[in-house]
Amino acid sequence: MSPFIRIIFLTVFLICAGSLVYAVYLQLVKNLLPCPLCVAQRLSYWVIGLAAIVAVAHNPRSLGRRLYSGVMMIAALLGGVVATRHSWLVRYPDSFECGISSEEKFLNSLPIARWWPTMFEANGDCSESSWEFMSLAIPDWSAILFILMAILSGYALLARQR
Repeated sequence: MSPFIRIIFLTVFLICAGSLVYAVYLQLVKNLLPCPLCVAQRLSYWVIGLAAIVAVAHNPRSLGRRLYSGVMMIAALLGGVVATRHSWLVRYPDSFECGISSEEKFLNSLPIARWWPTMFEANGDCSESSWEFMSLAIPDWSAILFILMAILSGYALLARQR
């Protein structure tokens, strides 16, 4: 794998790690509870970050690089869809009820939610937006990061071996 592709994988990992650390900071310090859609986005960040750091450590050839990039791209696209939906709910809170829902019950029953409840237990309201930066809410920034990671993953997927 070329050094440039390896830097892409490392960059994607750092985006995921930074996003997850900041999410936990907002939860523990600023008391923002994660909703089911937040937890789904966190799961996407974990899948992308794990695939990226394994790719950096493994340093695979063409097939492995494509496999890792494909997993990252699919998870980024799914995370982007969830983040876009979440952004819509923040702007139009009356259009959807996201309190105690089947999604929340499902996510909270997953083994990973019981193993690490701080990161993966959903307790918040999806339509609540109490944090903004540059007029964009958390799901907006998350959607931007997922799109960026999908583009980087797509480049790593389609780049020719040098």
